[in-house]
Amino acid sequence: MGKPLLLIVEDDATFARTLQRSFERRDYEVVVAAGPVELDAFLQSRTPNYAVVDLKLAQTSGLTCVEALHAHDPATIVIVLTGYASIATAVQSIKLGATSYLAKPANTDDIERAFGMTIGDAGVPVGDRQSSIKTIEWERINEVLAETGFNVSETARRLGMHRRTLARKLDKRRVT
Repeated sequence: MGKPLLLIVEDDATFARTLQRSFERRDYEVVVAAGPVELDAFLQSRTPNYAVVDLKLAQTSGLTCVEALHAHDPATIVIVLTGYASIATAVQSIKLGATSYLAKPANTDDIERAFGMTIGDAGVPVGDRQSSIKTIEWERINEVLAETGFNVSETARRLGMHRRTLARKLDKRRVT
C-alpha cells in the first residue's frame, strides 16, 4: 500500500505549504486546495484518506468543504482547524462529518493525533465552571458568523452592532 493521501484545504498559502512539508516528512502524500473550487476538482479523480480543512476560507466557510468531503466518502477522516473556535462551529463541523475540531495554533503532532481519534471519549472531564458573559458573547458571534457563511457585515446586522465594532471584537479574540 502506498503513502496515505492527505488533502489540506487552506487559503493561507504559507501555512498550507508549512503543513504540507511537515506531513511529507512524515511520509504522507499531500495535496493542497485553496477552497471549494479546487476541492471539487480534486474529488473528481481522487479520494483522500485524511483532510485538514480551515474553517474560514477567504470569502467562504470551510464547513461547505467538510460537507463535500463527507458526502464524497464518509470514511475520510476530516479535521477542522480554526482561529475562530466556538462551540457553534465545533458542533456544526461534527454534524457535517468532521472527526475532530482543533483551534489554531495546532501543529503536525496535534493534527496527526486527531487522525487517530475517530471515536469520542466519554471520559473527558466535564468542568464545573460557568461560562463568562464574554465567552457567551464570543460563542454567539461565532454562531451567527457560521450562519452567515462568515459574512461580517451580515453578522453585524443580525447582531445589531456596527460592523467596525464586530471587526474589532474578531481581531481582538482571533487565535492564529
